[in-house]
Amino acid sequence: MRNESSIQRNTLDEFNDAPGADAVRMLLPLCSSPAWATAVADRRPYDGVDALLTASDQVFAGLAIADLDAALTGHPRIGDRVTGHDTAADLSRSEQSAMQSADERVADQILRGNVTYEQRFDRVFLIRAAGRTPGEILAELRRRLANTDADEQAEVREQLRQITRLRLEGTFAP
Repeated sequence: MRNESSIQRNTLDEFNDAPGADAVRMLLPLCSSPAWATAVADRRPYDGVDALLTASDQVFAGLAIADLDAALTGHPRIGDRVTGHDTAADLSRSEQSAMQSADERVADQILRGNVTYEQRFDRVFLIRAAGRTPGEILAELRRRLANTDADEQAEVREQLRQITRLRLEGTFAP
């Protein structure tokens, strides 16, 4: 389920050897949390993609809510037409490609559910869409609407971790 549509593929050696600010810039399209990108870049060098993925997972575990919210700014609403032509937009478009096959009823329910979710949690509904059908996305949206704020923060953290992991694999895997 690795994201193969990353526009800018980099080798791990290029990432390891890049100046700090450049390494952070390489990471920000994958996750728009500056705290995450800086922490992952600061742990270089990595001896393999698995080490990079492990470091990313560890950084996600310690991110503050404000940093998770910053990461959400790089994610459009599920089911909305993704605009923009930068790497993050291209990745989102690819990850949400299954939504193009959604029947009108399911797509409409997801869009209405997004509004309900945003009113409930004051953030965009985020889900790892890669590998999921529109029906599965809708079922998860409905399930998560019943979450407590704390449970939903944990869900958001996990979904961001999964999305970022796929993006890292697509960008840095050999």
